[in-house]
Amino acid sequence: MDGKHYTVYAERDAANIPWVANDGVELVVESTGFYTSTEKSSAHLRAGVKKVLVSAPAGDMPTVVYGVNQDVLTASDSIISPGSCTTQSVALLAKPMNDRYGIRAGSMTTIHAYTASQSLTDGPKGKNARNNRATAENVIPHSTGAAKAIGLVVPELDGKLKGQARRVPVRSGSLTELSLVLEKAPSAEEINAMFREVTRDNDSFGYDDSGLVSSDMIGDTHGAIFDPTLTEVVPLGEGKGELVKVNAWYDNEYGFTCNMVRTLLHFVRL
Repeated sequence: MDGKHYTVYAERDAANIPWVANDGVELVVESTGFYTSTEKSSAHLRAGVKKVLVSAPAGDMPTVVYGVNQDVLTASDSIISPGSCTTQSVALLAKPMNDRYGIRAGSMTTIHAYTASQSLTDGPKGKNARNNRATAENVIPHSTGAAKAIGLVVPELDGKLKGQARRVPVRSGSLTELSLVLEKAPSAEEINAMFREVTRDNDSFGYDDSGLVSSDMIGDTHGAIFDPTLTEVVPLGEGKGELVKVNAWYDNEYGFTCNMVRTLLHFVRL
């Protein structure tokens, strides 16, 4: 490719891949979908690789969203995960809100482009009836682990958020809505000003008030882009804080990959 030779291996057990001796590989981006745990992805370490980044949620290892918690990594970490595209968008939204206003509880919904796990036509693909429906013709409620995974990225939010997904008929470009009950009572203008400050000169987290739609996200390199035009604040009464909704767009493929690469570059420099 472009004059450079790349070796392709086919091994059932990743521990048998000879890419350390043959190619000098030191770090593996594990994207097969089969090695999504510390135990399984350790096969790469047994092959002689020094570090592994599992490009999917993988619970029992450090979960890092660049722009939020990359500083938790140390030189002794050998296997990490960047979570999911939705985890990244939620973390980028939730961390500043919690730091500035304090989150009591919250619920997130991602309006998400359809993925390869779904069916293009109605048919008996699996036990989940909704997953068997034609993805390009329906809005389909779907589960997401992003709200639960936020506790791995922002520990003080562990157990405070729940969430769902709505898979919609677009090929890429998604939106996270995060509804929160806060300790403090900011206005929508104060929240938007805070995010403008947080996103200034930030490669991971952008800000755009131009009236975005999903296709505008395709090819964007941020982990998420805050949309101030969608911020809502509902007062709950004296001393009870406020119910707030904040939103962020993201390219669930390319944007996630770009922010994962930022984590990767940080990881290799440790």
